[in-house]
Amino acid sequence: MKVRICARCLYHSLHPLNIIFDEEGVCSGCRVHEEKDILDWVERGEKLRKILNQYRNQSGNNYDCIIPVSGARDSYFIVHTIKNVYGMNPLLVTYNKQYNTDVGIRNLANLRIQFDCDLITLSVNPDTLKKITRATLRKIGSIYWHCIAGQTVFPVQIAVKFKIPLIIWGVHQGIDQVGMFSHLDEVEMTRKYRKEHDLMGYEAEDLIDEFDEITEDDVKPFCYPDDKELEQVGVRGIYLNNYIRWDSKAQHEKMIELYGYETCEQTRTFDTYNDVDCWNYSDVHDFIKFLKHGYGKVTDHATREIRLKRITREQGLKLVEKYTCKEPRNLELFLNWLGITKNAFYYLINQHRNPIFWERDENWKWRFKYEVFEYPSGEEIEKARLHITEKNPDFILTNPKISSDYKDRYIIIGKGL
Repeated sequence: MKVRICARCLYHSLHPLNIIFDEEGVCSGCRVHEEKDILDWVERGEKLRKILNQYRNQSGNNYDCIIPVSGARDSYFIVHTIKNVYGMNPLLVTYNKQYNTDVGIRNLANLRIQFDCDLITLSVNPDTLKKITRATLRKIGSIYWHCIAGQTVFPVQIAVKFKIPLIIWGVHQGIDQVGMFSHLDEVEMTRKYRKEHDLMGYEAEDLIDEFDEITEDDVKPFCYPDDKELEQVGVRGIYLNNYIRWDSKAQHEKMIELYGYETCEQTRTFDTYNDVDCWNYSDVHDFIKFLKHGYGKVTDHATREIRLKRITREQGLKLVEKYTCKEPRNLELFLNWLGITKNAFYYLINQHRNPIFWERDENWKWRFKYEVFEYPSGEEIEKARLHITEKNPDFILTNPKISSDYKDRYIIIGKGL
């Protein structure tokens, strides 16, 4: 079997979110990304304003909307846009991943202070999270299921509980990466998308298992509210990238300038802005992604920068070559947290290595099968090439206020270890 590579970006045809290629060898993600340069974003911004105006709390006894936040990603930009640009009164909610960096903790605290917003945090019992993580590692090869599940359901639970119908999310991954939808479709957050893509087909209830000693009580923090509860409140989740031209690098740099957002180096990518709140995401979690799907976060980031005309395809390939095979720096820290050995970890994760990309060599060592890829021709690449329009592709590295060495410590919000 041959795995096709896009003539413009670096995604292959087995992307887990699904991707298609046109007759010119260009993927659907690149084609939908072209909309960013042709849509009238002023008009779309006014459409967003009309939506927001429908949800302003007239009595003043409740919040206008909910914004899910963390100590990284586009949290600052979303809050800045919704509160300072559109004048809404948001309630911020965050799920404590418990893989926290000191940079992320400071960013989250600074976010609440800078924007003078109320913040609600969910910290699940760490023992429960360890049980769930051992189960998802065994069943689906994921150590991050609880993070994604918590991040995508806690805001919905709060919306139901406090009767705040509007939830504002940042970017829809399926649009921005693989062109699953057009921006004009204005797709909204759904339980179905969450289960099939975010949660890899596993709802919280699917994890209840005597073998893993996971009970109904253990998974309650991750259970989606009942449809009737959602209907009674009228819960609706919109994505800002349908109404604002999304450019993560430019957005972060504006937030660094305006509010002092902190950045830091990451193990397996050149991007120093996204996911700096988590010592697992661009480390152990991303290494597992490489074993399962044949590419890592650096490919996501390089592809994004190619499409935004900041780097060439060739520059992107060099970055991918530099970071993709890097060993995780924090594996020992994760194993100590989870309470398993390195041998046990690799035994479990090897069950989920994709045989299309991996095989054992004559010495029984794992080998990545570069030969399975079908690369575009030089003619196809030149025809699909985007010309550079921005001359500053570098990512800012802010001066750390505290050492980021996590070998001997954990940072947990709320409950302890």
